[in-house]
Amino acid sequence: MPDAAIIFAGFAVGLIVGLTGVGGGSLMTPILIFFFGIKPYMAVGTDLLFAAFTKAGGTVSMARRGLVPWKVVGQLSAGSIPAALLTLTALHRLGPASPQVQSLMTNTLGVALLLTAVAMFYKAVRGKRLQRNVDGALADSATKARHWTLPVLFGAVIGSLVTLTSVGAGAIGVSVLLLLYPLLPLPRIVAADIAYAVPMTLLAGLGHASLGSVDWALLIQLLAGSLPGIWLGSRLIQRAPERLVRSALSVLLAYAGTKLFTL
Repeated sequence: MPDAAIIFAGFAVGLIVGLTGVGGGSLMTPILIFFFGIKPYMAVGTDLLFAAFTKAGGTVSMARRGLVPWKVVGQLSAGSIPAALLTLTALHRLGPASPQVQSLMTNTLGVALLLTAVAMFYKAVRGKRLQRNVDGALADSATKARHWTLPVLFGAVIGSLVTLTSVGAGAIGVSVLLLLYPLLPLPRIVAADIAYAVPMTLLAGLGHASLGSVDWALLIQLLAGSLPGIWLGSRLIQRAPERLVRSALSVLLAYAGTKLFTL
């Protein structure tokens, strides 16, 4: 594999994650499968740890600027972490390389990418209408969901989906969080989406590593590019043409999702 191409791919994905909150999995997993010929189960396992370390870097950067609403992160994690553990237990029993699991991963990944594309396009079209104006420190009302059970249930669904496919946080997460927390400003929504994914993807990634479905050499090269990328993206989040970026990505993800059904 050409090292420079892998590092550049990591940088590009890290930059986009920092700019938009789009999950690394929705971009990196298709890249690994289609451009670098990685098996789906190995791409998912490697990408989970890639996402964990990449988003950890983004979380540190955003936390230093006071953007991360930790109460929201805790609510989401209460559902996502138990769900990730249950999904890992099922994968351990079935085996990630079995034909049935491979087929399930590929098809579920295709559906997840299509859902991500729809969510991203919706956000690109209506993003300006969904902007919020909550200045200064977070008010209690801004971090209060429409109902306390909704973040937990949403976290559980995303925890299972991410563990199985490495896709699900990102655009889907941002779109749902905009509805769950209608008073929370967009930069804090993106920060929450990135932060709660860290423990979930780390747990899921380590679980996949115990199954032998992580390419460690590939992971190191991806991180060499992604960590500077997300550092830069998190600083440009309020300057980037978000609508244009999301519209273009939605088309690419829809194409990738459709292609996965032909594998």
